[in-house]
Amino acid sequence: MGYENIKFPEGSKFLVTGSAGFIGSNLVEAILKLGYKVRGLDNFSTGKKENVEEFLGNPNYEFIEGDIRDLDTCMKACEGIDFVLNQAAWGSVPRSIEMPLFYEEVNIKGTLNMMEAARQTGVKKFVYASSSSVYGDELNLPKKEGVEGNLLSPYALTKMVNEEYGKLYNKLYGLDTYGLRYFNVFGRRQNPDGAYAAVIPKFIKQLLNDDQPTINGDGKQSRDFTYIENVIEANLKACKASHEAAGQAYNIAYGGREYLIDIYYGLCKALEKDTKPIFGPNRKGDIKHSNADISKARDLIEYNPEWSFDEGIVAAIDWYKENL
Repeated sequence: MGYENIKFPEGSKFLVTGSAGFIGSNLVEAILKLGYKVRGLDNFSTGKKENVEEFLGNPNYEFIEGDIRDLDTCMKACEGIDFVLNQAAWGSVPRSIEMPLFYEEVNIKGTLNMMEAARQTGVKKFVYASSSSVYGDELNLPKKEGVEGNLLSPYALTKMVNEEYGKLYNKLYGLDTYGLRYFNVFGRRQNPDGAYAAVIPKFIKQLLNDDQPTINGDGKQSRDFTYIENVIEANLKACKASHEAAGQAYNIAYGGREYLIDIYYGLCKALEKDTKPIFGPNRKGDIKHSNADISKARDLIEYNPEWSFDEGIVAAIDWYKENL
């Protein structure tokens, strides 16, 4: 893997917020496997208890049930921590359009609480989840940091505000912050259920259950789908990055481009299903095409994703077959 040889000082301690979620629980698992200590923080608003239960017997793991909207909880969580991987947030563009005030509370105030707690407790590196949604209606491909369009949702706005605070905390207080603009992450433990579920696990579960999936729009939208292992690598490499690379945001993707309709029929083939999809309306706030230029992350944080979409989708299908 792209991160198995990454070394940190002995006794290094990581805090993963949103540790019961899809990306957070995968980060916890990877760091424990590398032999370092991890503290998890989650309030189970979107994360699942079963995602953290398997780690509870590990002597290098501790868990705090708490909310990033509470500064005291954030301060307690950051005590004695070297590296913060802040994944706690509410996702989903369409849901944010329905609940803008809630997204402000969780994604902006919560992330600011975490940055402030990290600053006050002397954390070395603060790595946080941003999103490709910050590119808004910018049509040029591939998406390149510094060329953003008009934002299209409250969710995208919260992530852009996080990045601005990240810059400020680096400039004003010297906190090394690194924003990771995730592009359509997929893989094991991603929730296939609910109205706002990510498309790949949702399709896999529906096809396995012989349900007829709905594709929003015509299926000709494209995305830079990124397997979870690449995201783990990016987080750990950001923890090793230089002070000069701090205060910035980075595209985290594979650098490919997959069309939704092709993915759908690829899943049908892999699962030996012959199910025609239903085509529904476009989702509010969605962009038509997304593809990342990852050269800045390669150059400044030595991000070098090893898992292609094709490799990742095979691994994801295998996991869902065993776990659904």
